[in-house]
Amino acid sequence: MKVLVVGSGGREHALTWKIAQSPLVEQVLCAPGNPGMAGLGRCVDVGVNEFDKLTALAREEGVGLIVVGPEDPLSRGLVDHLAANGIKAFGPVAAAARLEASKSFAKSVMNHCGIPTAKSAEFTDPAAAIGYARSAGAPLVIKADGLAAGKGVTVARELDTAIAAIRAAMEDRAFGDAGNRVLIEECLEGEEASILAFSDGKTVVPMASSQDHKPVFDNDEGPNTGGMGAYSPAPVVTGALFEEIVRTILNPCVQGMAEAGTPYTGVLYAGLMITPDGPRVIEFNCRFGDPEVQVVLPRMKNDLVPVLLACCDGTLDRLSLDWADGACVTVVMASGGYPGAYEKGKPITGIPDAEHETGAVVFHAGTGLDGGALVTNGGRVLNVTATGPDVPAAIDRAYAAVRRIHFEGAHYRTDIGQKALKHLRA
Repeated sequence: MKVLVVGSGGREHALTWKIAQSPLVEQVLCAPGNPGMAGLGRCVDVGVNEFDKLTALAREEGVGLIVVGPEDPLSRGLVDHLAANGIKAFGPVAAAARLEASKSFAKSVMNHCGIPTAKSAEFTDPAAAIGYARSAGAPLVIKADGLAAGKGVTVARELDTAIAAIRAAMEDRAFGDAGNRVLIEECLEGEEASILAFSDGKTVVPMASSQDHKPVFDNDEGPNTGGMGAYSPAPVVTGALFEEIVRTILNPCVQGMAEAGTPYTGVLYAGLMITPDGPRVIEFNCRFGDPEVQVVLPRMKNDLVPVLLACCDGTLDRLSLDWADGACVTVVMASGGYPGAYEKGKPITGIPDAEHETGAVVFHAGTGLDGGALVTNGGRVLNVTATGPDVPAAIDRAYAAVRRIHFEGAHYRTDIGQKALKHLRA
């Protein structure tokens, strides 16, 4: 069969890499794809929100399955559009994708289903939001309600920071319409972790745990990004805690969505804070995490394609997942200035040398071609990934690969995985 992967980032490269390994797949098409994905399949110049063109492409090529990577086309109803045209697609319909597209909707689901999460209040008036922040006092978490590419959240340790975040979202429109409504939450204390799970609308099959690193600088300093690196497994998620997360968070969410008439199919991503009182949901996402999927998929022993098909066909209860022992780490190499302004078009060298390092693979996140030469074309440029027999080995291999790659202004965190080491040394 032919599979079409929609998207052009590191998440989609990792998906293409895994799908291309399936004996069920004769060809992977990528729309629009990137230079790294072009080495695994055929890239077609069709945008992620060009629904009619994607439909036509699928029909012309006889595509048996479309895998939608990014959140934006999901929230805009791409899966709905494809289904209406008789095309099988992996991902939630727009009504279910509101779990990510609207943080206020996600809160209402969590509150209705008794899912543990932070106390919150929502506002459409900036003056009212600022007044509430003043009365509540810092620390607070300020969230733009809509999609903001992972950047619409501010952890405000000081009141001035909270007020500035509210003004940026609601008055300065830093995130466009996503900031028309903001949520103000209590600031949960603990360590973050991510659990991704497959769902066919009835059954939940969780993936291996992982931990993302959102802030741009070491020691979790600086503004939030789309993610600067990740590792799997996350030692903070013990076996008992993993079972609790499935029982109290993932299952109730999928059950609640089904009962509400909006069955959730695809990947349910739970961003969690592991507090002294147990796990609490920070946010739900409606797609594979980026960069979490870059460390989860290399540990997955299963053929991914039957799992994706089972989610679409409602037969997920017939499958189980197997995970390789050891660990996987990915380090994001970003353009200088990211997540602020950055330049594009910087030549990239050293990727073949990096992939000669033991256990290493490089996923392209923001690359392009200039006269046939590989150049930077985004904020997050590369996901330099490595597996190893344990977390320390995977960290060492990933950074050994990073040191082989060069482009002007390259920036990366040097502490990816250090939180895991603290647990392992305890």
